[in-house]
Amino acid sequence: MAEAIGSALLLAAVVGSGIMGSRLASGQVALALLANTVATGAALVALILAFGPISGAHFNPAVTLADAWRGGLPWRETPAYIAAQVLGALAGVAAANVMFSEPVFFASQKAREGGAQLFSEFVAAFGLLAVIWGCAKLPAGTVAFAVGGYITAAYWFTASTSFANPAVTVARSLSDTFAGIRPVDVPGFIVAQLLGAAAATALFAWLQPLERDRRETMAIKTQVIFACVHNAGRSQMAAVFFNALADPKKVRAASAGTEPADRVHPEVVAVMREVGIDLSRARPVRLTHDLAAASHLLVTMGCGEACPVVPGLKRDDWPIEDPQGKTIERVRAIRDEIRARVEQLITAEGWRAPSSR
Repeated sequence: MAEAIGSALLLAAVVGSGIMGSRLASGQVALALLANTVATGAALVALILAFGPISGAHFNPAVTLADAWRGGLPWRETPAYIAAQVLGALAGVAAANVMFSEPVFFASQKAREGGAQLFSEFVAAFGLLAVIWGCAKLPAGTVAFAVGGYITAAYWFTASTSFANPAVTVARSLSDTFAGIRPVDVPGFIVAQLLGAAAATALFAWLQPLERDRRETMAIKTQVIFACVHNAGRSQMAAVFFNALADPKKVRAASAGTEPADRVHPEVVAVMREVGIDLSRARPVRLTHDLAAASHLLVTMGCGEACPVVPGLKRDDWPIEDPQGKTIERVRAIRDEIRARVEQLITAEGWRAPSSR
């Protein structure tokens, strides 16, 4: 749903601002393009910030496929993501057309053909994925501004005005307005976009290999992984308590699940708010062999045989009840038990932060 709504709002911004800009610019194409550019870039920043914590704010099948390729999204989830993006994009174009008293859908007659246009789309998609991968490990929110800034610039330095998105390309073929593209030109654009995205993803897989990431993580500080099945309750609470109490110069913790849920359990969010911790924007992630191998200690919490076995890795199991569906009083008790176990672990290992002693 987040991908569908975000894609719809993005296309409403792209097509709607194109119509408004062209109507107000009195035939000045550069002025219309500037209006279209500013609106699109601003919308991208806002929408990625809004929907990023929920779905990752891909809004783009090329981004979804690249993320799945590098292990960030399970392949089984990609068809639903792409379907939501395409349907959302179509809905956004329909909304923009209707807002400006145009037919709901009408095929574009705007030609975008030739090798220069196709190469432009390759460059546009390559640059977009390069920006995403390059900024992925920076503080939250950085990607939103980086992507918005890049697309704003690429509108002007590419001959195609930087579609860089198969769902956007398909949807824009159904609006015979400033931002449109003829349906016959769509397949070539999509092929060029996918090739550009693949090239950038392959490049960054070489520039930032997972093995290098693991070595750097281990060199900086010891890592503790808290793991349960859905990463929606116990392991989430354990990791945030650990990072709040342990010395960040010595150790850090992460959490993951063997079958990650869509979100943290509401009852867990509620009881953690009571102690001043907000888990409402936390996103469950998958426990992989690579993630486990990068850790000093793997603490499992009910995932049994589904948890990975890594030779030489220290492992502990905490038999803690799953809070899902329990009464709020029982979830509070589980929260307090997890905090007590985390404090014991930190004390026993000598990891306590000076300020929490």
